Amino acid sequence: MPDSFRRRFITALACSPLLYHLPLDAAATPPTVDISRIVALEWLPVELLLTLGVTPYAVAEMAGYRAWVADPVIPQGCIEVGLRTEPNMELITELQPSLILHSQGYGPAKSMLTPIAPSLAFPFNDGRGKPLLTARTSLMTLAGYIGRESQAQQHLAALDTLLSQLRHKLAGRVTRPLLLMSLLDDQHALVFGRGSLFLDVMQALELPNAWQGETNFWGSAVIGIERLADLPEVDALCFAHADDATMQRLSQTPLWQAMPFVRAGRFKRIPAVWFYGATWSAMRFCHLLNQALEAA
Repeated sequence: MPDSFRRRFITALACSPLLYHLPLDAAATPPTVDISRIVALEWLPVELLLTLGVTPYAVAEMAGYRAWVADPVIPQGCIEVGLRTEPNMELITELQPSLILHSQGYGPAKSMLTPIAPSLAFPFNDGRGKPLLTARTSLMTLAGYIGRESQAQQHLAALDTLLSQLRHKLAGRVTRPLLLMSLLDDQHALVFGRGSLFLDVMQALELPNAWQGETNFWGSAVIGIERLADLPEVDALCFAHADDATMQRLSQTPLWQAMPFVRAGRFKRIPAVWFYGATWSAMRFCHLLNQALEAA
């Protein structure tokens, strides 16, 4: 992952404004929307749109999406419109979108989008510390706006079924807390706890989470790698995101080799899941968690 992308990512984690109190930008009565011309400027609404079976007309930072989100897959043919924080507004204007989707507290202000097209802004967390509940609400809001209510209901029913089945399947099988993490560079990790999408899922599955320390609005914390040594009796799951070179360098250091969970063989890399995603990411996390625990 390029250093410039990593710096932007860490900065975004540290400086994300707490704008959860802002309402969705939807009109009281949704207009007729051409679903073939919807632009999504942030990865959470990209996920929401793809969950409903709608291909975005244009997306910001597609290369980053493929590394950090991976699934649902963005189909070929989508147009790249630049950075999520600073999209190409001239190009977006030329595309004449029917609707612009973005995330609250991230990217361009609503005042920049309104002259181009109607917009919908989706929160990751509405202030109650329950991202999964917020995600369900966001999916139904978007579905109602674009006429995809039945697809949303079917998806949420499938999510509920998966959570119920997996909770019973894993009952009694997890004896140590699970540390959920991802590497940012050779010296820093991202860990997940209170207020995260993953914690919501784990609570629904009745699984213990290892990180009990500080978290930000997004339910994550950037910490020094050395702090992981304070978590001896855990099973660690590390989300990969095209960072094999970073993992290779870190694995050769004495500090990493001395980690209790590494020495005990309780460290596992798993494919990328978007940490700040919605219901699709929750389901993907369930499937990958099940696979990881079965393999263990």
